[in-house]
Amino acid sequence: MTREQVEVAVVGGGPVGLMLASELALGGVKVAVYERRKERVAQSRALSVHPRTLEILALRGLEQRFLARGKSLSTGHYAALDTRLDFSVLDTTFPYSLFIPQTLTEALLEERAREVGVALHRGHRVSGLWQDAEGVRLEGEREGGTFQVRARYVVGADGARSVVRSLAGISFPGTDVTTTQMLGDVILAEPPPRPVMSHTSLSGGAMLVPLGDGVHHRIVVVSPGRQHVPLSEPVTLEELAGAVREVVGTDFGMHSPAWLSRFGNETRHASRYREGRVFLVGDAAHIHMPAGGQGLNVGLQDAMNLGWKLAGVMRGLAPTSLLDSYHHERHPVGARLIQNTLSQTALMTHFNPAGMALRDTFCALLTQPHVNRMFAEQISAFDVAYPPPPLTAPEGLKVEPAVSGTRLADQPLRCEGGATRSLYSLLHEGKWLLLRRPASARLELPAPWSGWTTQLTAELSREVPGLDAWSSLLVRPDGHLGYVSH
Repeated sequence: MTREQVEVAVVGGGPVGLMLASELALGGVKVAVYERRKERVAQSRALSVHPRTLEILALRGLEQRFLARGKSLSTGHYAALDTRLDFSVLDTTFPYSLFIPQTLTEALLEERAREVGVALHRGHRVSGLWQDAEGVRLEGEREGGTFQVRARYVVGADGARSVVRSLAGISFPGTDVTTTQMLGDVILAEPPPRPVMSHTSLSGGAMLVPLGDGVHHRIVVVSPGRQHVPLSEPVTLEELAGAVREVVGTDFGMHSPAWLSRFGNETRHASRYREGRVFLVGDAAHIHMPAGGQGLNVGLQDAMNLGWKLAGVMRGLAPTSLLDSYHHERHPVGARLIQNTLSQTALMTHFNPAGMALRDTFCALLTQPHVNRMFAEQISAFDVAYPPPPLTAPEGLKVEPAVSGTRLADQPLRCEGGATRSLYSLLHEGKWLLLRRPASARLELPAPWSGWTTQLTAELSREVPGLDAWSSLLVRPDGHLGYVSH
């Protein structure tokens, strides 16, 4: 048996686990990732990185790696409705989603994790977990033997069937699969003239997108006559092609499948995201119908929220009470995710006159700019605002109820001497940011704040709605506004 001691053990080496581990390592934490698979997953379950996720990547200076490899799309979809969501109206440097296969997202995040010193152990399957007042012990199997890890904290990023969640005794209430759909990554002999296509009628629904490799397309289809086929029944090319012909009238000459799969609408939400020294992120905390491409994005946002808090506590810069705010802030986000994917499921799976009428009604509603923007902000996670964190504000700063916890969009800052700096560039180290307005009274930060904060005298280039006559702003490491002085 091999034995190892780390400060934080992350179980699960997918994109969410790698993102979290990188955040911890950035904060000076000794962290190791334990992944049961020996190699990265070859299939790309997720294909979209939404605007807020691009922002959190930019908060750490990683966005260019992804932008260079993906393709931007200025629209998104809600329940595959004909009226698309317009991301171009959003207040962001990234008014689009990035079309990028999950395999590439994972590769880029693994590259980042290794750069900041994360130890990644593949082929390690956790089977035991025990925690006490001082830490957590993990045990499991690896090739050629067993392993044991002692850590102060453990995070389960090990997906829908999370072993960590089960061993920690966290319940996962919800509903079982009631409807299934098919997908296939195939080559098309006769691709449609439009690169992205969706079609819904009484005959069923189908979506088609190119995968970006210049060869394969992904086709997702729900067939009224095949909605109750169990997940355990393998999809065949003949079944997929027949269902697409029923819905669209052609199968586009599909052949040479790289991946065929069946997925369902099982929907579950962990009762709590923390049990003592054990935390859950991503699919270990919430699963749902993959409607709107939100699952990976919400998981990465979970990881950033927990990462800076856990790093701060581990370094003695924040009280342990800060860790409770992870559940308080992210569990409601998971609940809203469950709600909107259930809504989309209803719109996507009822192929009768009533279902078609409901879709027509929603399509009409989405032509209204304020409604379209509301749904675009929901899918992109721009509607997320947090309550004030349970930290005593430094003297001279306070919670401003109208704006505390809101996301700040990136913008140029006008520094003393005429230089400009991007707001997000000042958060690359994962610290808080204190902005002092020129000519305002100098605000001194006491320890430990002073050791966890980047400080700059600068002026915002544009106003923040609801924020007037400020003299200093204390911005959280995740780009949400913390405290204000006037």
